[in-house]
Amino acid sequence: MIILNFSYPLTPAHLEQIEALTGEAVERVLDVATQFDNSEPFAAQVRKLVDGIGLTPRDWQTIPLLINPPSHNSIVVALLAELHARTGHFPACIRLRPVPEAAVPRYEVAEVINLQQMRESRRSAR
Repeated sequence: MIILNFSYPLTPAHLEQIEALTGEAVERVLDVATQFDNSEPFAAQVRKLVDGIGLTPRDWQTIPLLINPPSHNSIVVALLAELHARTGHFPACIRLRPVPEAAVPRYEVAEVINLQQMRESRRSAR
């Protein structure tokens, strides 16, 4: 699987946790610098950002992808819409959390959230 990292760098410990949670090997991590201009529309900036990743239309639809979303909520929702348009489904996302009682602030992988699975399980409740 490929991780699209739109946030802070992931450590080797994070990658081990992700592999343990998903049962899949991380082939590579693509770090995507995510800096937006607040005076410009986010939709166009997200499209340009995702275009810059360099995956082909076939890649988007066939490679298992996992995302580490950016921290800015408006960028996240626009990013999810763009990724859904390219892949045909919602991506799975990494959720990091602070390590409890750590003397030095650090983060661990709390879970991998399968957004498509969440969507599918709630469709029957409509």
